[in-house]
Amino acid sequence: MQFSASQIALLINGKVEGDAQATVGSFGKIEEAKAGQLAFLANPKYEDHLYTTSASIVIINENLELRQPVRAALIRVPDAYTAFATLLSKYQELKTQQLVGRQEPVYVADSAKIGDQVFLGAFVYIGENVVIGNNVKIFPNSFIGNNVRIGDNTIIHAGVKIYHDCQLGKNINVHAGTVIGSDGFGFAPQADGSFKKVPQIGNVIVEDYVEIGANATIDRATIGSTIIRSGAKLDNLIQVAHNVEVGNNTVIAAQAGVSGSTKIGNNVMIGGQAGIVGHISIADGTKINAQSGVSKSIKQPNTAVTGSPAFDYTSALRSQALSRNLPDLEKRLKELEQLVKQLLAERVNL
Repeated sequence: MQFSASQIALLINGKVEGDAQATVGSFGKIEEAKAGQLAFLANPKYEDHLYTTSASIVIINENLELRQPVRAALIRVPDAYTAFATLLSKYQELKTQQLVGRQEPVYVADSAKIGDQVFLGAFVYIGENVVIGNNVKIFPNSFIGNNVRIGDNTIIHAGVKIYHDCQLGKNINVHAGTVIGSDGFGFAPQADGSFKKVPQIGNVIVEDYVEIGANATIDRATIGSTIIRSGAKLDNLIQVAHNVEVGNNTVIAAQAGVSGSTKIGNNVMIGGQAGIVGHISIADGTKINAQSGVSKSIKQPNTAVTGSPAFDYTSALRSQALSRNLPDLEKRLKELEQLVKQLLAERVNL
């Protein structure tokens, strides 16, 4: 597919500077792009490449002042990074919209209801009473259990498993290998030291505009629902336990784990490999640094924490700075101790 600078500018509300009829058919990094490719410049560190790039079109910030002429057609926008992300999303939509119909073999239960413009890849399984909205794309080897609901424009990538009774909203993107609705980790200790499984009869609800990375696991609730709220973004290899609630527009980086019944607020940012214990709450706007261990509720909104156990981010940095200086402090303390002893000895001699 070929697009002109003027067409792209319409898609991202930009203004063309240079040849409005310049065309591109693919994307490239500004330092490597070739003729016929589109690039973007958002980081000032890469500005020098703007004057040497072979890209045919470059998206730039509207306030960038050029230091020398450029060969590429420019599209000025308020935020080049956001505009480029929007363009990539639209490009991806165009590609997926072309996928319609069924590859064989596919199993679809007679009681399932399938919307318009749906794509079912090879070896997809659709269980009883499943309802799938319009323009949904389900890629090969995916399993959709009984009574599952999937909203319009959702994409289920290869090998995703969605257990019975789970509900997914609209415009969701679930990447390969993710499991939604597996049993929560519920076992009751017995007098003889063994553990008895507690049946997990709830479900998982994923609201609109959520993205879930590859090989993530979201456990079904014991009773009720595990809930991923609208706009949340989950990275690869994340564990969300039973009855957890993840707030609107919260982001969680790879390898983080959230234990059962914890409530995470809106607009929270959780770094990679962070661990959060169960039955606590995390206030709106909290920032949890990578590899932090959160063992108690964070009640004050917009708090930043780090460490294990996690505590105030600024205090933690000061503690780290002090710990790095401990050898020097010890040396100075010993010197001070020697000086005190010397002064005491001199006073005795007097």
